[in-house]
Amino acid sequence: MSTSGKRPRRLVADRRYSKTAAAKRKPKPKAKPRRKPARRAARRGPLGWIAALVGWVARLIWKTVFRAGVVVLLLLAASVFYVQSTLPPLETILDGRARGSVTLMDRDGAVFALRGDQFGGAVTADSVSVHLKNAVIATEDKRFYRHFGVSPRGVASAVRINMSEGRGPLQGHGGSTITQQTSKLLCLGVVYDPDQWENEKDYISDCRRSSLSRKAKEAIHAMAMEVKYGKDNILSIYLNRAYMGGGAYGAEAASQRYFSKHAAELNPSEAAMIAGLLTAPTRLAPTSNLQRSHDRAATVLRLMNEQGYLSDADTAYWQQNPAQLSDEAEKKTGGYFADWVMQEGPDFFTQDTTEDVVILTTLDQRLQAATEAAVNQVFATKVREGSKAEVAVIVMSSDGAVRAMVGGRRTNVSGLFNRAVQAVRQTGSAFKPFVYATALELGYSPLDRVVDEPFCMNIPGSGQWCPENYTNNYKGRVTLTDALKQSLNIPAVKVSESVGRDLVIRVARDFGIYRDLQDTPAMALGASEATLLEMTGAYAGILNGGSSVTPYGLRELRLRGDNTPLMGTGGGIGERVIQEEAAQQLVWMMEKVISEGTGQRAALPDRPAAGKTGTSQEARDAWFVGFTADYVAGVWMGYDDNTPLTGVTGGGLPAEIWHEVMTRVHDGLPVRPLPMQAPRQVAPEPQPAPQPQPRVQREERRNPVGRAVEEAAESVLQQVLRDILGGN
Repeated sequence: MSTSGKRPRRLVADRRYSKTAAAKRKPKPKAKPRRKPARRAARRGPLGWIAALVGWVARLIWKTVFRAGVVVLLLLAASVFYVQSTLPPLETILDGRARGSVTLMDRDGAVFALRGDQFGGAVTADSVSVHLKNAVIATEDKRFYRHFGVSPRGVASAVRINMSEGRGPLQGHGGSTITQQTSKLLCLGVVYDPDQWENEKDYISDCRRSSLSRKAKEAIHAMAMEVKYGKDNILSIYLNRAYMGGGAYGAEAASQRYFSKHAAELNPSEAAMIAGLLTAPTRLAPTSNLQRSHDRAATVLRLMNEQGYLSDADTAYWQQNPAQLSDEAEKKTGGYFADWVMQEGPDFFTQDTTEDVVILTTLDQRLQAATEAAVNQVFATKVREGSKAEVAVIVMSSDGAVRAMVGGRRTNVSGLFNRAVQAVRQTGSAFKPFVYATALELGYSPLDRVVDEPFCMNIPGSGQWCPENYTNNYKGRVTLTDALKQSLNIPAVKVSESVGRDLVIRVARDFGIYRDLQDTPAMALGASEATLLEMTGAYAGILNGGSSVTPYGLRELRLRGDNTPLMGTGGGIGERVIQEEAAQQLVWMMEKVISEGTGQRAALPDRPAAGKTGTSQEARDAWFVGFTADYVAGVWMGYDDNTPLTGVTGGGLPAEIWHEVMTRVHDGLPVRPLPMQAPRQVAPEPQPAPQPQPRVQREERRNPVGRAVEEAAESVLQQVLRDILGGN
């Protein structure tokens, strides 16, 4: 093949890129290997090593914490949802009382006292007064509607306060939300099991204990409640179960207890008072200390103002016009009488009842008010300022039904030492009617005579004992009636020794003086001890014709809503102690005590009365016990520490208090004669004084009591006795 003579071109591919593009395109430099952190750290020196180590540890911790946090949150969520699935329906946990209620009614069927755990009925957060709702939130948990059951901010604040005050982190302030407090009230869902707990007190104590594990369980339970019930229902549970003092559980019970109105009707001041009780319900209860309750309510009103629930003007107004107890609330403490009935009744129906119980009592509220007014008047006008002397008064019917009771100078209070039933004191000459009752039962006449003269007895092992009259004067030959009305000691001892101390002891015990009576000659002068209730009941036996009496205050007990009585009265008139004739003659003698003798200050202006004064050794106790045809009343005065009274005898202030009480008690009652019988004969010519005589001679007289005692032929004068007790 021919060519044109040109040299053939080389067989090569066309240039793909221009020379310019090729020039620009340069090969990439070889990548340098990454320096390891250790090498960089080495170049940086020791600080680099430390920084690298810290970074590595931080990254490790972050990864660990994050993963652990996720696990914890998952476990927490699982626990919360599990616990919420076990929570009971809302309706079953509103009534949170540990005990039932006790309602005490007077003789006319009117409620005068409340005891136990009162529950006024279920309320909701929407049905109570908006002021109460706001007051509770402002006081207990201002972020209630913004947290999930637990407030970390509140816990941190509580720990800070506790540590700053030198306590442990969990001691003192708890930082608990309302939800957590409700969880505690529910005992974290643990139901009381008598097989597991020794008593409910231990169960409740365990519910209230604080520990880290307990706080953790409480937090889970609180969050579970938030999931199960929601905010308003939790607040409803809290308002129904929280204890608010005065035996009231829940807002409705507290509202009725203190203000006699429904919880929906509370004004800001009343709502603040109730909300303020949640901090310390027993100490702040207005029935215990109204001023302290007012001070706390003022603080609650301030908190409500700070959180926007009350305006400045409203806050100032309600602070200047604090809530006042209703008349019914002031009366429903029940006082000493209610305390006594609760103590005397069976514990399973009073102190430890789990049912709602109604107790019908013997109390007469008119007589109670009259008794309290009389005591207050005498102490205000006739007792020296600064005196610490105490008083006790009881008014009862002749069958032993107690109508009024005052156990101390502070009237219409509860929970205090009740001197009317708890103070055991020497009776002094108030015991002497039982000596003369024995003599009359044996056939002695009120006009029989005994010689009041210096008298001594030789007591083997003790030496000679010579009793003296209170006035240190002697009257010579006197009748038994004169000896009683002038409270002469020598005749009382002689009569007691003549009839036999064993018989006097038996008669006194049958009348209700059942304590250890001292079998000594001084017994006739009141050396033995008794309570005012026992003495008043024994005198009631004299009034009713000589039959024993058991004082009582409980007439009937039944469950609320059930008209069938579970129990009736445990007291009343018992067996006969002395014959009716002897009792009526003794009443005649005791009437002379008031009309002519040591008890003249007790005389009533419009009706006859009978009684006896009594002053124990060194005037440590002063008594006046007596009766009309309608009522028996006893008065005691003295010091709790046995300090002698100054210028006070049974015929003085006690007789005056008795006079004031009985004058008011009988206001408006028709006059009735005493059941007394004068002696049949005029006093005979002076006879030798009764001397201790063989029991055989005494049996020849009418002596149904003496027949029960073993005959003795020897004199009863030689007896061991203790120191002689003076008295009037």
